[in-house]
Amino acid sequence: MRVIVFGASGMVGQGVLRACLLEPDVTEVLAVVRIPLNSEHPKLRQLVHTDFTDYTAIQGELKNLDACFFCLGVTSVGRREEEYTRITYDYTLAAAHAVSAGSPNLTFAYVSGVGTDSTERGRSMWARVKGRTENALLAMPFNAYMFRPGFIQPRNGASARVPVYRLLYRLTGWLYPVLLRLTPRHVTTTEHLGRAMIATARLRGRGPAVLYSPEINRLGAEVN
Repeated sequence: MRVIVFGASGMVGQGVLRACLLEPDVTEVLAVVRIPLNSEHPKLRQLVHTDFTDYTAIQGELKNLDACFFCLGVTSVGRREEEYTRITYDYTLAAAHAVSAGSPNLTFAYVSGVGTDSTERGRSMWARVKGRTENALLAMPFNAYMFRPGFIQPRNGASARVPVYRLLYRLTGWLYPVLLRLTPRHVTTTEHLGRAMIATARLRGRGPAVLYSPEINRLGAEVN
């Protein structure tokens, strides 16, 4: 299986990248990055690219892919809707069009979030934009899976890029086992999420298109 990962430097992306490199089925991993990752692996090839609205410069590399795992994203805090839309919607759709052009059997897995507004009409700006992005991806001619996790516990060294988020996860890490006991339907880990994405590539359009933490954990537990 030949896969491509966007957002591999972020917390979720780190978990997805690690899962791909460990999975025997995955023979090659392309990581699209602005800055090279401090990581080397025989299966990993990094594509340094800075314009996430135009992939013309690397279009030749984006062919014969089995899956695209799109983990790139930012918080909506402190951002106007126009800026958040550009990063969340425009970047995602530009990548989706680019990777699907030369990969007719592609599976596209997108990290969204619990609370996403599929109606696109709610009061929450981030939820509307995420909903619009999901709807656009689901209408495209590939196997699309929308991942809507709740609380994500970083595992195996995965960490947030933003310092304040790294501190927050360190301070709240003890909550994970508590939340797992009290609200198991709303928590997952970077490890389960990464393995679940690989599982959707094998499903090839079967099963629910929108996955919440229970489905993510189930699929993540099934991958060997």
